[in-house]
Amino acid sequence: NLVLLALAELLGMTLWFSSSAVGPSIQDDWDLSSASAAGLIMAVQIGFVVGTFTSGIFNLPDRISSRKLFAISVALGAVSNICFTTIADGLSTGIVFRFITGIFLAGVYPPGIKIAASWTQKHRGVAVGLLVGALTIGSASPHLIRSIIDFDWQYVVLVSSGLGFAGGLIVLLLVEEGPFSASGAKFDPRFIIRMVKTPALRLANLGYLGHMWELYAMWTWIPVFLHELLIAKGGTATDASILTFCVIAAGGASCVGAGVVADRWGRTATTSTLMAISGGSAIAAGLLHGAPLPLIIPVLFIWGLTIIADSAQFSAAISELSPPEYVGSALTLQTSMGFLLTLGSIQLVPLITASMGWTGAFLLLAIGPVVGIVAMIGLRQLPESLACANGKR
Repeated sequence: NLVLLALAELLGMTLWFSSSAVGPSIQDDWDLSSASAAGLIMAVQIGFVVGTFTSGIFNLPDRISSRKLFAISVALGAVSNICFTTIADGLSTGIVFRFITGIFLAGVYPPGIKIAASWTQKHRGVAVGLLVGALTIGSASPHLIRSIIDFDWQYVVLVSSGLGFAGGLIVLLLVEEGPFSASGAKFDPRFIIRMVKTPALRLANLGYLGHMWELYAMWTWIPVFLHELLIAKGGTATDASILTFCVIAAGGASCVGAGVVADRWGRTATTSTLMAISGGSAIAAGLLHGAPLPLIIPVLFIWGLTIIADSAQFSAAISELSPPEYVGSALTLQTSMGFLLTLGSIQLVPLITASMGWTGAFLLLAIGPVVGIVAMIGLRQLPESLACANGKR
């Protein structure tokens, strides 16, 4: 079930990943500026934030079968993706359809995490880590595709829509919810207030926000950093794309490995350690900007390995700390808050880079892990944290 679920999640999220791969082609075809092309990508993320917040407020993941919600959402997202290809003819209509696609993707990622969490209590970190690891490789794949394939962007978007439909069918026909899935939740729009007021949930979410502050800004801007670095060292744009893929995709395996460690040693200990390493890597990468490649590339790989490895463990912790009947809502609202925060950190990086260089920008990102570590140390002090990782905190 978990392998099929990971495959379905990966296929469903290609509706998002494909936009990164075809962005440069759309920019040329529609004669867009770099800022306008970035707007198409940001539209998906903004739509995802709106969708997850709405879904969480109305408790949809806990009032509707997660499998059905996944299948319906990915099908509607695929239709919106097709409309983007066949109807949109410029920036304004393109942004509308990408925004709509993002809204429907809110019914794909969090419900998938909920289904994964429902299959095990003892190995929940590994189960959720498998999904996040698959999505990490999916997030990295556009950089590899861009380096080796000369494609027509309409064809790529249509193929991604077909893959999305396939993912929905896999979940609907082949995946079941596990024995630890609770049902019978009632509509409770005040649940978000309960999340904020409950100390354990508040600290777990704060740790996740610290992680997200760093993660997506790094994933967004490391291609630019590597392009500048390799061109200055006599490399090519293709070299930069391949190295970007390797740095980001390296985190796919570490998500599963971190799940094994967290299930055995504890969520707060594992996430704090990983954030310390990723934050330190961010600082080191900034300080080593311009250094010889043999010095900086290993640092970037360590950063890529650790920056995503803890992600699934925050979701696992939320699933363990939340009321069982509202796990889906808690995961969805957590995701919404995290992606909303990334809109700020992504926009700040180029502003800081322009005035303080990459050193200043990466120091900015390191603030997130510091906040996250403080939050997880605080969570560890609470008796409620014994609900995590079978009492291993």
